[in-house]
Amino acid sequence: MKLREYPDIEMMMMDLADQISSELTMALETHEAASFCVPGGTTPGPIFDLLSGRKSLDWSRITVFLNDERWVPESSPRSNTRLIRERLLTGPAEAARYVPLYAAAERPEDAMEALAEGLKPHLPISVLLLGMGADMHTASLFPGADRLEEALGHDAPILLPMRAEEAGEPRITLSAPVLQGALSTHILITGEAKLAALHRARGLSAEEAPVRAVLGEATVHWAP
Repeated sequence: MKLREYPDIEMMMMDLADQISSELTMALETHEAASFCVPGGTTPGPIFDLLSGRKSLDWSRITVFLNDERWVPESSPRSNTRLIRERLLTGPAEAARYVPLYAAAERPEDAMEALAEGLKPHLPISVLLLGMGADMHTASLFPGADRLEEALGHDAPILLPMRAEEAGEPRITLSAPVLQGALSTHILITGEAKLAALHRARGLSAEEAPVRAVLGEATVHWAP
């Protein structure tokens, strides 16, 4: 793990957007297509705003998908897809292919296989951007979640449904092996509490601190 500390959030967002843009460009130089896997939530919004205007990126060859999704329709204000469409898939980036992690089914289990098949052609992930909660969860890999042990296993499927008290709605999440297989991994965190949580996670197991499963080759970007 590498830790990059920035004096302020604005500088971090600008620098990370530049790094991601450069890595996607390099991926497209050696492959026909690239994949960009992103978190939900509001924290990465400024990065998405910056990237969405990058005309230098051939967005038509880039596939975007989420780390995880709440099992709610896109019309819900809780939908991560809704946020991605509003902040990232606009302007030049509207040309990107988007692969959803939600389908019109009552439970995530009912659509898991079809959604995983949609992701397969876009793996391994070219560039992975993750967040981390103060509880040390990443994607929807929450401490104490009902299928966390399965999601951390080396033979875990691409996607798993996940339920945890802290998660609210049922979730669908990429498994640890898929996240670990990314060619480039960035973790974005802000504030002293999350920095302290990051340092604490390094001394815990992945069951106790799920973010531990993806720290190995990751670059963590932090600003106060």
